[in-house]
Formats: sequence, structure tokens, C-alpha cells
Amino acid sequence: MKVQNPFRIAFVATLGVGLGLLLIGSIQTLSTILLYIGTALFLSLGLEPVVAFLVRRRLPRWAAVLVTILLVLAVFAGIVLLIVPTIVSQISQLVQAIQTFLQDTALSLVDVKHWIHSVFPAIQESAVDDAIANAQKWLLANWGSITGGVINVGIAFFGGLFGAFIVLILTIYFTASTPSLKGAVYQLVPASKRPRFIDLAEQITDSVGYYVMGQVTLGLINGILSSIFLSVIHAPFPAVLAVIAFFFSLIPLVGTLTGSAIIVLTCLIPGLGSPTTALIAAVYYLIYMQLEAYVISPRIMNRAVSVPGAVVVVAALAGGSLLGLLGALIAIPVAASILIIYRQVVIPRQNER
Repeated sequence: MKVQNPFRIAFVATLGVGLGLLLIGSIQTLSTILLYIGTALFLSLGLEPVVAFLVRRRLPRWAAVLVTILLVLAVFAGIVLLIVPTIVSQISQLVQAIQTFLQDTALSLVDVKHWIHSVFPAIQESAVDDAIANAQKWLLANWGSITGGVINVGIAFFGGLFGAFIVLILTIYFTASTPSLKGAVYQLVPASKRPRFIDLAEQITDSVGYYVMGQVTLGLINGILSSIFLSVIHAPFPAVLAVIAFFFSLIPLVGTLTGSAIIVLTCLIPGLGSPTTALIAAVYYLIYMQLEAYVISPRIMNRAVSVPGAVVVVAALAGGSLLGLLGALIAIPVAASILIIYRQVVIPRQNER
């Protein structure tokens, strides 16, 4: 063996490792941008069934896209104009109620000392004074960190708004240019395999689109019914809780359960709700979750995805662990896409052997 061969192999291997590390670092740096793009693609595929429906009604593609985008913007603007003022008012009432509750139940330092001595008489008074003094010193020493944390929360909030605006712009662009994007991808496939690839790709994109529309429909049903029911039973802040029900219903598997638990616990806040109201809400959501699982969801989602229950659970858990909320949302259509490829590509090839 020549001496330069091991050197050449080691040199090429080092370059490969370096390029791999550079690629991984670039992906980590661009993770936020890639997340925006992935979310926008996911949403644009969700709007594609609406555009296709309008195109089938002999509307030009550009007009169908324009109508769909205007419809979405009008719906969101209507929701904002109708709900946001009520939500702001009710949130201010909630904050005021919490402040009143804390002020009514507030204890002075003297009361705290008396309570500690009555419960733990063996503790010396100097030890209690030292503990309170140390707590005050800690608060003063870490006040900057606490204030910085609050500022970071505000920055994160406005960053989220900026990200939502970027996702909206990208969604509009992807929705308008879906055919050209698909055509560019299809051109990368050899001509002999292109028809089969196009067929599978259309099935996958239709599955994703119908899944998004189905999940939004489930959220709207839960939000509207929650708003009506919570207003009837005089639950605290029905508009806020209805919005919570809508957004949590977008999360597969555990979303409705989590949102229902938050609503029931909110009905237990002293001075705002009552145990009776919370019990009625709990019974309602138990019944609704059964109806959603066995009646509403199958009728809406069967056209979108056909995935076994065990695969749904595993996919949602894996997607949530990898990409958080977005991963949980896209996990089921991704699993459905993999099953389509498995059933229509892998199994036929295995049967031919």
C-alpha cells in the first residue's frame, strides 16, 4: 500500500466530517427560518382543498387563490374584531379579581412569624428573622434577573407576533405558487417514474390539506359549542375559555382533554366560578370528548387520513418530542404519507419478488 493513499483517505474523511458539522451547524442556525417555512407549507397545503374547490367551480386559479386568501384574512379579522375586545376586557377582570383575592388573603410579616411560631414552637424567633432577611436579600440580589425575565417574555411575545406575520406572508406566497412549486419538484424525477411519483405526491398533499381543514373544523366546533355552553351556565370569561378550547382542539390526541381541564379548573377560581359550575362543565366536556372521538372526528377526518390508532399515538409523541407543538400537528399527516408510500410502493414491490 502506498503512503499517500492513507493520507488521502484521512484527508477526505476529515473534509467529510467538517462538511457534516458545518451542515449541522447551519441547520441549527437556520432552525427558526426552517420552522417558519415548514409551518407556512403546512398551512398552504391546508388551504389547497379550498382553492381546488373553487377551481372546480370554473374559477381561474389566481382568482381562487385571491378569494381564499381574502376569506381567511376576513375570518381572522372578524374573529379579532369580535373576540379580542371581549377577551381584553375579561382578562382585565380576571387580573383584577386575582389581585383582589391576593389582597384579601395577604398576610403581613408579623402574621407570618406568629403563624410559624404557633405551628413550629421549637423554632427560635431569631431563626425566623434570619430566614425572612435572607429571603429579602435574595429578592434584592436577583431583582435584575427577575426583571430581565419579564423583559425577555415581552420580547418573546413580540417575536412571536413577528414570526406569525412572516408565516402569514409565506403562506400566501406558497398558496399562490403551489402548482409551480410542485412542477419544479416533479421535474427532478426521471420521466419514466414521473407519473407514479406525481400520483403519490398528489395523494400525500391532499391528505395533508384535508387533515389541516379537518383539524380546524374540529377546533371551530369545539370553540363555538364551548362559547354557547359556557355562556349558558354563566362560567367566568366564556370568550377567553372558548378561544382556549379552539386552540387546544388543534392539538391532536391530548389537545381537547388539556383545554377542557384548563376550563374546568378556571371555573373553580374562588370568587369567579363555583364547584357546581365546574362540575357541570366537567360533565359537558366528558360527553363532548366522547362525541368528538366516536362521532365528529371520524366523520371529518376519515377523508383526510386513515391511520391506525397505535400509529397515531406513536407519531404524535415522536413529533412532539422532535419539534414541539408543530411536530405534534404535522406528525399524523406525515405518518399517513409514510403509510401511503408503504402500501402503494413497498408492498407491491415485495409482492413482485
